[in-house]
Amino acid sequence: MLGRVRYAPDGAAADDAVEAGASMLAAADREAVGAALVAAAADAVRQCRAGGWLPADLERIVRRDAAEPGLVALVVDAVAAEARTGAGRSRPSAADPRWAEQAGRLGAEVWWPSDGGYLDALAARRRTSRFEAACAVLAALRALARLPRITPLPAMAPAPTERTAGPGASRALGRIRGLLAKAEATDYAEEAEALSAKAQELMARHSIDAALLAGADGTAAGAPGGPSAVRIGIEGPYEQAKALLLDAVAAANRCQAVWSSDVAFSTLIGFETDLEAAELLYTSLLLQATGAMNRAGDAQHTSGRSRRTRDFRQTFLVAYADRVRSRLSAATAAATAEATAETASPGLLPVLAARELAVDEAVGTLFPDTAPVRLRGVRDADGWHQGTAAADRARLAGHEEG
Repeated sequence: MLGRVRYAPDGAAADDAVEAGASMLAAADREAVGAALVAAAADAVRQCRAGGWLPADLERIVRRDAAEPGLVALVVDAVAAEARTGAGRSRPSAADPRWAEQAGRLGAEVWWPSDGGYLDALAARRRTSRFEAACAVLAALRALARLPRITPLPAMAPAPTERTAGPGASRALGRIRGLLAKAEATDYAEEAEALSAKAQELMARHSIDAALLAGADGTAAGAPGGPSAVRIGIEGPYEQAKALLLDAVAAANRCQAVWSSDVAFSTLIGFETDLEAAELLYTSLLLQATGAMNRAGDAQHTSGRSRRTRDFRQTFLVAYADRVRSRLSAATAAATAEATAETASPGLLPVLAARELAVDEAVGTLFPDTAPVRLRGVRDADGWHQGTAAADRARLAGHEEG
């Protein structure tokens, strides 16, 4: 019966099937039903994992698509259930450390007293009936069963050696995070500019130092130090503009981004140091851009142009991303030239070229078929002007432009 409900077609027929199944489950043996639902949830997550999904992806896609917000918590329960093979016995849910890390961030823990008592415990927790709890569980199972297979991420590289992940690298990343956090929190534009500029300087130099160390170890493009990948959520509104901003940040940090609009994320491919820098910078820039866009949008509303707000905001973010791309690219080129002069070594540029080639090959392997996306909604001149100006004010390069 669970299988028939899970794979029922969309629409009213599926809703009817869920309710009919929930009625039968609510009236059946409590222990048997609870155990069967937990087993079905674990199997559903196991199938998703085999299809390339990670816990954060499951949480994000169900939160975006589910009509009932409470289904997200049930998916988290399913992730916790997948880690168990039987009463009192557990095992790692996946060899990939990203799985355990993401499950931990979601709080995926077995909170119910026993698998057989899951449905009763869930009904008590949600303060609802067994029938309503069963409906919710079946709806969550259906949401997981409908997910398509996606491109799996490559296996994570082995843990960095002490040489590449020593105290110096940890201090640099800590300073970068601290600077960006202060830039996001301050109400003073000049202070935010100075903090962002310094963070970008540290990012660029940290990446170059890591490349030099990898090149000295002979791992610039080899398997032990080869490219990896992460997924970054790209959610509405203005998904295209956000994906464009991530692409700009990725390119400046010697990574590549591939947007999968149907499943609400972009895959960022690059070397570990560059991936971390790009993710940190994108998160900070998106927060700053959104704040600047909201302030500009409020001013637009006050001036009586509220009917064009969506076009204005979409265009604002696209212009911001376009300007950020050129400024970050210039900053990266300047930092590379400076590092080449300081090291007085001809080895840096070949190492960077080898890493770029390795990233290209990794992207081609993971995504052999990609297509450009035509931008929509970029038709507000004032939005373009203000978005460009906001990107200029961010002063991200860490170098004054002539």
